[in-house]
Amino acid sequence: MTVLVTGGAGYIGGHVVAALRARGDEVVVVDDLSAGRAARIGDVPLERIDLASAGARSELADVMRTHRVGPVIHLAARKKVEESVERPLWYFDENLGGLTALLHAAQDAGADGVVFSSTAAVYGPADEPVGEDGPTAPVNPYGETKLVGEWMLRDLARASGFRGVALRYFNVAGAATPELGDTADSNLVPMVYSRLEAGERPLIFGDDYATADGTCIRDYVHVADVADAHLAALDALTGGEGDPYRVYNIGTGTGSSVREMVERMIEIAGSELEPQIAPRRAGDPAVVVADTSRIRRELGWTPRYDLDDMLRSAWDARRAGVN
Repeated sequence: MTVLVTGGAGYIGGHVVAALRARGDEVVVVDDLSAGRAARIGDVPLERIDLASAGARSELADVMRTHRVGPVIHLAARKKVEESVERPLWYFDENLGGLTALLHAAQDAGADGVVFSSTAAVYGPADEPVGEDGPTAPVNPYGETKLVGEWMLRDLARASGFRGVALRYFNVAGAATPELGDTADSNLVPMVYSRLEAGERPLIFGDDYATADGTCIRDYVHVADVADAHLAALDALTGGEGDPYRVYNIGTGTGSSVREMVERMIEIAGSELEPQIAPRRAGDPAVVVADTSRIRRELGWTPRYDLDDMLRSAWDARRAGVN
């Protein structure tokens, strides 16, 4: 059985591919390399396909047949919240157009099902840890595209028995190895470290939220734990038992404020710079923390790494020169 990983040359994708290979799975990656790096996946077969392009459905189906693909892990997507606010139609074209082509191709080629990379952005602000059955109220187009993607996979499973698992990531950080580090300065941790390396004050976007220190609170989870969650979801998908569609939160269940994160990163980097308060970014809810009891109970997954593991490993990756 070969596992197809879309977006497998990306930050999270590279960790998922490494985890699959470490346990002996055959893997093929589809990535247009617009954000990914081929060096992350070594000698794993790589097919360069833009999932939102006109011919993507037939190209993907050909790849699945050629490599005898069983299940698919779908991570390829646009994911910048602020960009999605500025370019909403493009985000719907890219994220939902790409998923539509993938699901058609998977059915055309007889694939086993899809593990879908979703996001905590499908939720709105929540004062308590949010569970998978809680209300979904995304506050930005990126989250909306992911929620509609979940609906597409759910409805396909209900109509045809095609199997699907949606994983709602919370805030992913860290690196399993330096060469797999996050090279895109769009997430909080690499963004802060990039500015510290450049001798610039790290930015905090808004300090007037209704939280204890005025900054947003998020649930941060180590990327290696996220990769392990994909393996657990993949095994549930291919096991052929239970509901043909499931959804799970991937987080730690513990929230940290942006100010706490930034101050700890300054300490790890050995800097004396003070954070700078910038205006709020459009589309940022105040608090989003995961209730992870379902995946712990049903799949036996639990995170192994703590916040310091994430922040130190991310810093080590940057110091090793992954950027």
